[in-house]
Amino acid sequence: MKETIIIAGFGGQGVLSMGKILAYSGVMQDFEVTWMPSYGPEMRGGTANVTVIISDKRISSPIANEYDTAIVLNQQSLDKFESQVKAGGVLIYDTNGIINPPTRSDIEIYAVDAAAECARLGQAKLFNTMILGGYLKLKPIVSMENVMLGLKKSLPERAWYLLPQNKEAILRGGEIIRRVR
Repeated sequence: MKETIIIAGFGGQGVLSMGKILAYSGVMQDFEVTWMPSYGPEMRGGTANVTVIISDKRISSPIANEYDTAIVLNQQSLDKFESQVKAGGVLIYDTNGIINPPTRSDIEIYAVDAAAECARLGQAKLFNTMILGGYLKLKPIVSMENVMLGLKKSLPERAWYLLPQNKEAILRGGEIIRRVR
């Protein structure tokens, strides 16, 4: 098993954190893992992406030119990474801010209305874990137990009280993801 994932959006959407949670979860499950962030100097509000590779075998390089899964959270990221999803791969996007939806017919396309759901719940900080939950519903490559361990490892201790809310957001993301095409 080897899963190559790109997560991309604006800084402040939890892109790097989502990748870190996945990476720690893979480590907790004894997988080989790489986590390679990329972001502009402006961070919050600028573009950010992270490549995560999780494998049950050694990973030869943390650099990828094509992905099994792309999780995109804004139009710029969709425009840049849609073409880099492998044929037969998966593209997941949040519908908020997407003006021109994905067009490829050789990949599976899913939408998660996480921004709208978080606004409805009054919990904007749960956006990234809700998106992560949608991904994990489709590709349960790590167990929920290890996701929670990865989440705890990636959060500062002062935020551990939010772990139950994040678990609920992960579960809710799995409920609201829907196939577009």
